[in-house]
Amino acid sequence: MADISLDFQFKNPINKVWNGLIDSDTLSKWIMANDFQPIVGHKSQFRNPEWNLIVDCEVLVVDEPYKLSYTWVGGPINTIVTWTLKEEDGTTYVHLEQTGFAQEDQAFNGAKYGWASKVEDLKKLLGEI
Repeated sequence: MADISLDFQFKNPINKVWNGLIDSDTLSKWIMANDFQPIVGHKSQFRNPEWNLIVDCEVLVVDEPYKLSYTWVGGPINTIVTWTLKEEDGTTYVHLEQTGFAQEDQAFNGAKYGWASKVEDLKKLLGEI
């Protein structure tokens, strides 16, 4: 098994970053169109028609504003994404784990690169950069 583990820092308050991870309209601006709701058990989809991509999600954990976890199933991957947040001295630290990859293959590397790039988009969206 292979897991993605990435760390990010935001100059935004934890609640603003949390909102960027759970608000459907905000998510559509930095990930893709979706019908996400931060409710344990809620099933949703993220959709990108350009890539003919649909990702199915089910929310597993909502511990506002510290932890969010959901399944991320689409194409060749069946994984779990977990965001963990903490705020110290005006900085919000965000840890992302995506677990369940069979190996470090194209899907793994694409997801790793994709999350790093998308989080930069979130920072811009939150007015950090």
